[in-house]
Amino acid sequence: MTGAPVDATLDATGLICPLPVLRARRALRDLADGAVLEMRATDPASRKDVPAFCAATGHALVSATEAEGIFIYRIRKGG
Repeated sequence: MTGAPVDATLDATGLICPLPVLRARRALRDLADGAVLEMRATDPASRKDVPAFCAATGHALVSATEAEGIFIYRIRKGG
């Protein structure tokens, strides 16, 4: 995983599409530009949804990893 500092975390485990991305959108709204959100999700669809969300909204996907069935995303808020 990258060494980027995390400014906020979001537990989206147990949620299915589109809820992880909708919750990420809400969490990022409250952060300053350049802040990093770490989101954990269990929905396999998030592997496609999160990168697409970042590309469509101008945020940067800093890292995407998987550990024991949990997908961990670090998203830097664009602005």
